Amino acid sequence: MPFKITAIRARYPRLAELALALGGFGIGTSEFVIMGLMERVAGDLSVTSADVGYAISAYALGVVVGAPLISALAARVPRRTLLIALMLVFALGNIASAMAPGFWSFVGLRFLAGLPHGAYFGVAALVAAAAVPIEERARAVSRVMLGLTTAIVIGAPLATWAGQWLGWQFAFQAVGVIAFITMGMIRLFVPRQPHDVEASPKRELTALVKQRVLFTLGVASIGFGGMFSVFSYVVPTLRAQADMPETVGPWVLAIFGIGGILGNLVGARAADRNLMKSVPRILVWCLVVQAGFYFAANNLYTGILFVGLVGTSMALGPALQTRLMDVAGDAQTMAASMNHAAFNCANALGAWLAGVTIKSGATWSSSGLVGAGLAFGGLVVFYIGLRMEKRSDKRRALRAQSKSL
Repeated sequence: MPFKITAIRARYPRLAELALALGGFGIGTSEFVIMGLMERVAGDLSVTSADVGYAISAYALGVVVGAPLISALAARVPRRTLLIALMLVFALGNIASAMAPGFWSFVGLRFLAGLPHGAYFGVAALVAAAAVPIEERARAVSRVMLGLTTAIVIGAPLATWAGQWLGWQFAFQAVGVIAFITMGMIRLFVPRQPHDVEASPKRELTALVKQRVLFTLGVASIGFGGMFSVFSYVVPTLRAQADMPETVGPWVLAIFGIGGILGNLVGARAADRNLMKSVPRILVWCLVVQAGFYFAANNLYTGILFVGLVGTSMALGPALQTRLMDVAGDAQTMAASMNHAAFNCANALGAWLAGVTIKSGATWSSSGLVGAGLAFGGLVVFYIGLRMEKRSDKRRALRAQSKSL
């Protein structure tokens, strides 16, 4: 069932969308910039580059915890008010991250900064749809989400470059400033919308007990993890195994982002053609390119090529988002938020498993083999879920048949 649209239009809809997209740009930059500044953070905080993977995982776990918690508890909070509050927490978390006195306090603050992530994107999508005429809502949502993809291509590389020259702390401070600007723009251009009187924590939490929702989230949490196992350590991997200069790091992130955009476009088209066939096909593609990175990383040019190919793993996103919205029922806010929670659960899992593997003595590029294993795990979860779904549908059909007799 599609979510309800509140009949309140933005006076300046494009500026409202820009405000929401700017928040997504800041969130995406904060999430991905640490991959390019991993060595700088490790040096300043006296830990290894592999240890910095814990900070990546902490942010991702913050998203996983924050998405369902905030979506449930704030079900009746007016959406504009909630968006501003989420940006405030995000701003403070990033500025505090830049001021962390030690490594473990930095890890804790990255967890705090991640809490608003999933809820922000979920609520922003609903607000964008409500702020324009009903026939334009899909395009409005896509323009808001453009902030995240732009962050991968432009925001994270620029922040990485600035962090290399001005210190990694500057990158997180800049993200905090973007969040404060977003708050002001939301206040000015996003129309006030009354809360949904039928919303409740109980209604939103119903999404978390639906079998089809849980299996879809499982595919996302495991299958997407392979991309992050590679991406989390891509800069130190290419520096160690392919003698990549540090200055090339921002370009590597940009190439990954370009691959992500291409993957999104192709994945969306594949999902429109046949949703349930596209998911396993994309997972097989992820397995192949992530395993290929293990062999390609010893050469700078093939390594960078495979970074872009690994970025195309983002093709899985549109298919899983569509599937999740199809099976969520009335709990659309929770579903929209949990999609990003699952995405970041994959971030945490991939970064952690690859870090453990590298610290055990394996080569840096072994992250690609970890990624291939996670893609295979996503395939297993998908087919188990599909089999259980068919059994459930068969039992339901038999019950309906028996009642009709």
